[in-house]
Amino acid sequence: MKFPRTVLLVATLATMTTAVSAGATNAGPQWRAARIVALPGGATGLPQGYLPVLSCASARNCAAGGAYSDAAGRSQGLLLEEVAGIWRAPQHVVVPPDSAADPGLTVGALSCAAARNCAAGGSYRQNGGNLQSFVASEVRGAWSGGRLVVLPADAMTTGQTSSLRSISCASAGNCSAIGTYLDSAATVGRSDGYVVSETHGRWGGATEFSLPANANINPFVSFNQVDCPSVGNCSAVGSYVDLNGVTHGLSVDEVSGTWAPSQSLTLPGDANAFPGASLSEISCFSAANCTAIGSYTNASGAIEGLAVAERHGQWDRAVALWMPPAAAPNPGAYLYGFNGLSCPSVGNCSAGGRYRDARQLYQGFLVNEVNGRWGVATELVLPSGAQAVGKNGGVVAVSCHSAGRCSAGAAYLDRAHHYQALVVSEIANTWLTGTTLKLPRAAAAVGIDGGVYGLVCSTATSCTATGSYLGSKTTYQGFTDITR
Repeated sequence: MKFPRTVLLVATLATMTTAVSAGATNAGPQWRAARIVALPGGATGLPQGYLPVLSCASARNCAAGGAYSDAAGRSQGLLLEEVAGIWRAPQHVVVPPDSAADPGLTVGALSCAAARNCAAGGSYRQNGGNLQSFVASEVRGAWSGGRLVVLPADAMTTGQTSSLRSISCASAGNCSAIGTYLDSAATVGRSDGYVVSETHGRWGGATEFSLPANANINPFVSFNQVDCPSVGNCSAVGSYVDLNGVTHGLSVDEVSGTWAPSQSLTLPGDANAFPGASLSEISCFSAANCTAIGSYTNASGAIEGLAVAERHGQWDRAVALWMPPAAAPNPGAYLYGFNGLSCPSVGNCSAGGRYRDARQLYQGFLVNEVNGRWGVATELVLPSGAQAVGKNGGVVAVSCHSAGRCSAGAAYLDRAHHYQALVVSEIANTWLTGTTLKLPRAAAAVGIDGGVYGLVCSTATSCTATGSYLGSKTTYQGFTDITR
């Protein structure tokens, strides 16, 4: 797997999370054999296995997005839709009118507030060479073409590099999306963050986020995720660089339709003077009540994880989190930044990623917050014969139907050192041994860029997963899977 958005390490406080054999407790969701994703006519596959986003409005009603390579080798935007458990014919994103001949269009953000009513976004290449953000809307099953995001007035007109990172829809036709762009405040462009909103089905122009007073001349802003629990009430997280060149975690809240100035994250007491902190994922239960996770460097130079809670609009000091007891002194773990955090209720969350153990082997981890306290991270238990997840493996997607009842998607190295797709269930706060997915057409491996990217469980036993695998030695294909 690739495209990690940030680094994460996690977790210990009080509640121990263990992993046991799947046969030792009640069985979790039972997965069918995965099916190949049908692609538009002339398509050859998925560039770098890119099928990163999945959103489900209800059980068996989902949408997924990414990119595919057309017959001429150009990257085009891909949209998939599951209706009542059946995946419909694939669609491509109609590129904006100003697109280059090779638009390189990719769908990197997706949210569905209701079945067949979704919003998507990402980036594409303009005729003049600028990289721009786009949005597209689905209304009652019909997708609009891609639409250029109109950036703030200070945006650079030449040499622009804009990217839409995340979308959240509180209701059909009411969504917010966040991203980054280059403004013209500096000679080479200043990296800032923006928000663009859809209101009653109409997208407005983007607005620049207000940064903390200590932001650098070029703050190198990165906004990673946004979550909108209700219309006009959203929270977003990311990072920025201050006047001393120090990277801080960043949060910003919208309350009753008004975005407040961004805030700098207060780090744990053992943070390094140059902590390199970032917030990568967020989950909100109600307006201004959220949990976010990310990473920082501690005083010894080790990359550690952190979690932070927002309560009634006030962000707490972040708490340090730990990896499993057998972790290396500097585990260097990743949170991939796609769907690796799920919080079904206040103070009850699960997350996953990748870290290095004391043997310097890459392993996957899963960690739970139970009643407001983060427990010890658990190493992902692999099928018999596997010893590690590898540098491109680990947990990427986590979905919790209720507290202590979750599922996760990952990739790992089998005994032949081939990457495989893995799903794992949690019952009563206990993570079971992972199960290898059966790939379409008896494919041998998912490859370094493949695995489970999206996983959503709408009930305790009804889940949908999406990802990619090696259909041939050099070509990636997509897969979908559902539980029985």
